[in-house]
Amino acid sequence: MHNVLNYTLEAIRCEYISAILHACVHITKNLTGKYIRINSQFEIIGGESTGRVDYAIGALEELFCITEGKQFQIDIGFAQNIMQCESAYRTNKRKQKADDAFYDYIFGIVTTATEWYFLLYTPDGISCTSKNPLSIRFVESALKEGSEEEKELYKSVKRVMEVIVGLLKDRVDVEKMPVVKKQRVCSYFEE
Repeated sequence: MHNVLNYTLEAIRCEYISAILHACVHITKNLTGKYIRINSQFEIIGGESTGRVDYAIGALEELFCITEGKQFQIDIGFAQNIMQCESAYRTNKRKQKADDAFYDYIFGIVTTATEWYFLLYTPDGISCTSKNPLSIRFVESALKEGSEEEKELYKSVKRVMEVIVGLLKDRVDVEKMPVVKKQRVCSYFEE
C-alpha cells in the first residue's frame, strides 16, 4: 500500500501541514489563554538571510516557531530552516530595547507532511530532537472508518500535534527573563 502524499503536489502537501499547524495553534491558545498567531509565507528580514518562510508562529511581535515544508529534499529543508530560525532570532533581538538583557530561542520544524523533524535554535547551538522523524502515513485505506490504518493515522497525527502543542505551550509560557530562558534551554540540551 503506497503513501498517498508521496505522489501529490507540494500545494496539497502544504494543506496537510497547514491544517495540523493551525489546529495546534488553536489548541495552544485554548490551553494558555494567550494570543498566538500563525502566518503562512511570512517574510523575515534578517542579517545575512531575508526571505519568506512557509509558516511563522509567534505572539505580538515575537517569533518563536518557524516551519519549512519540503516535498523531498529534507536536507535542504534543514539548512533553510536553520537560516530562517537564525533570521527570526535576529528579528526578535532587534526588537528588544538596547538596555535589556537578551536571550532567546526559536523552535524549528522541517516537514514533508509525512515526516516531522523538530529543532531548537539558540545562539549557543542547534539541537534536533531525534535522528528519526515522527511519521504520519497517509494511505487511502485510512479513509475506511474503523480500519487499522485509520487508527494508526489518528495516533500518528495526534503524536505530532502533541509535540507541536507542547513546544508552543512551553514557548508562550516561558518567563521573559533571559536567565530563566537560558536555564530552560540548557535543560533541553541535557535531555
